[in-house]
Amino acid sequence: MGATRPAAVAGFFYPGDPAALAAEVASYLAAARGDGAKPAPKAIIAPHAGYIYSGPIAASVYARLAPLRGRVRRVVLAGPAHRVYVAGAAIPNVDAFSSPLGAVRLDRAALEAIAKLAFVEVSDRAHAQEHSLEVHLPFLQSVLGDFSLVPVVVGDASPDEMGALFDRVWGGDETLVVVSSDLSHYLPYRAAQDRDTRTAQAIVGLEARLIPDEACGAAPINGLLRAARARNLAAELVDLRNSGDTAGDRSRVVGYGAFAFAPNHG
Repeated sequence: MGATRPAAVAGFFYPGDPAALAAEVASYLAAARGDGAKPAPKAIIAPHAGYIYSGPIAASVYARLAPLRGRVRRVVLAGPAHRVYVAGAAIPNVDAFSSPLGAVRLDRAALEAIAKLAFVEVSDRAHAQEHSLEVHLPFLQSVLGDFSLVPVVVGDASPDEMGALFDRVWGGDETLVVVSSDLSHYLPYRAAQDRDTRTAQAIVGLEARLIPDEACGAAPINGLLRAARARNLAAELVDLRNSGDTAGDRSRVVGYGAFAFAPNHG
């Protein structure tokens, strides 16, 4: 294996010790309300804050992936750029991402397919300190076991551009699409609840019109909503809370939502 991106926020956003991390993720998943009657998702949206804040909300939708263990072999993971400006989208030039739970190999063929899109750049710098993708790896490793990864950091890409990117790597049952996003930022508790409820309604309605004030991952969410609508997927709100519900005060909160996308049989 060639170059590996080291974990950048282990010990900060989540435990750096493998045993402690595995136990914490397991506890979140055990507490989540799984619903075996629901179809296994093709795609999900989950938050990316420190686990003490958003871990329970992320686990609520990751628990839905348990039936996909051994079936999903590739995860397309797209999240917003926080550290480095990215005009469109950025992919890395490494062969693996490190996690305290073990290295995750990248799907180089899929990344090369994405790299042919005009708005996609190759930038290890955009990925080096980015937490929006990294924090999902322990959940994915715990639920799915072995898989390859297609990591994409997204800047100002349009809904059409991100829809085209997802089209290239959508695959079949072997591919899971994960979009990483928190919702509103630093509003008072009730104002955040109101805004996040409206945002959740737009997502469930597959309305690809979100802006960063509503979701920091608005760009990849909008692309996913375009792709979901084109494929007749239904979006389900699984969990909607904020940091005032988990581990923060209620004067300035960050919103978190979890959503599952599955074939619409209605």
